[in-house]
Amino acid sequence: MELSHPQAVIRLKDIEAELERLEAKNDLTAEDEQQFDELTREFAEVDNHRRQLERKAALERVRSATRTTERQPSALKVERGVSYGSDGYDLDPILNPDSVEDCRFRNPWDLSEVRTFDRSKGQVAKEFRARALSAIEKMGGANDRVREAGTNIIEQFDDGDAKIARLVLATSSPEYLRAWSKCAAGKSHMISADEQKALERAMSLTDSAGGYLVPFQLDPTVIVTANGSRNQIRQVARQVVATGDVWNGVSSGAVSWSWDAEATEVSDDSTTFAQPTVPIYKAAGFVPISIEALEDEANVTSEVANLLAFGRDVLEAAAFATGTGSGQPTGIVTALTGTGSEVAATTADTFAAADIYKLDNALPARYRANASWLANRAIYNLVRQFDTQGGAQMWERIGADVPPQLLGRPALESEDMDGTVTAASTNYLAVYGDFSNYVIADRVGMSVEFIPHLVGANRRPTGQRGWYAYYRVGADSVNDGAFRMLNA
Repeated sequence: MELSHPQAVIRLKDIEAELERLEAKNDLTAEDEQQFDELTREFAEVDNHRRQLERKAALERVRSATRTTERQPSALKVERGVSYGSDGYDLDPILNPDSVEDCRFRNPWDLSEVRTFDRSKGQVAKEFRARALSAIEKMGGANDRVREAGTNIIEQFDDGDAKIARLVLATSSPEYLRAWSKCAAGKSHMISADEQKALERAMSLTDSAGGYLVPFQLDPTVIVTANGSRNQIRQVARQVVATGDVWNGVSSGAVSWSWDAEATEVSDDSTTFAQPTVPIYKAAGFVPISIEALEDEANVTSEVANLLAFGRDVLEAAAFATGTGSGQPTGIVTALTGTGSEVAATTADTFAAADIYKLDNALPARYRANASWLANRAIYNLVRQFDTQGGAQMWERIGADVPPQLLGRPALESEDMDGTVTAASTNYLAVYGDFSNYVIADRVGMSVEFIPHLVGANRRPTGQRGWYAYYRVGADSVNDGAFRMLNA
């Protein structure tokens, strides 16, 4: 019997209602009689289970009162007149039951308490999401920024099947964090039975065999979101979380309005909806480490997570700017190449002040209010040399650690864009537009495989070990009209 006390009480009421329904029948069939007997037996079992839980709760209150006298008052919390420890261990299960509405659970990772036999899929998914939010608050190895980022991911992007919530619950528990840390340190032989069970549960959520999902609190997707990305495109792009191989969105042009005379049929002002898609691609990384360094490193788990997050940020910075879209995300430059968003320089193979104003004039006003510039720093330095005042005619607030603005709009850097003007070739020097129309689709759930020994050219160990990591991400423009790109 795995029901909690509130669940047992609910089940008893359900059984009572079903028995009354059967009793109201004039003639019971043989099947009805059998169901009546089964429900009667189940009622006795559930009621006995309920009484056992209440006895345990009463005993725990006695034990709690004994422990309270041994603790400092500042270490206790009081809720509804019941004292319990700061970790919730002594929380009274009768007076303070688990609550889906309040996202409060004594042990959010214990999914055996989730009742599925008489509830809709939506109700079950709601409980999974509530448990995931509770788990994020309780999970170890996380700071407030990580918890906030994790909460936002659940609240904004979890779908009707609670796929992300299930992943959070499987990969954020204390057992899973300990198990993954042991695997990352090459000590899988020290994994306990509970930790092995947590690993197997998480493995059931992956699309492929092999590799262990990075604990949710150490996932680079969460860390990059929480700590801020060095990749400036990610800072201004629209970021979504995908649960499949392709992110599907909806976009449309501006809604058409019209002036209609009194008592006349309204004109057709409907807009055309598009369904942009962003494919998700696999990226991989490798972190080698010597056996000596692995043995000496005290917090290797968090260090590996930070290394993976940094490497991912560097890889994505190039892809989001000039990625080909073949086996990798489509960069904003690639997406705009050959489209009507290209703006030719005033003079071929020449970059002048007039080109900055020309690009600004070409961008529709509805996108200009939220627009940003994107260019190589070398291009910005050329802008500063357009006049003797260091580009004063265009630059605003370029000192005192204040982010630079060009024509009153943020100037973002991308070292992967063209930094010089080459004669007789295309030179995509700057992109200007509303980057909320450039979508980055992250798939939460990076997997890591521990390689116990690296070998050299002669197939002999080198005294190193390593982590092979892989994750999936996609990006593309979903509305090219929101951008203009200068081709000098």
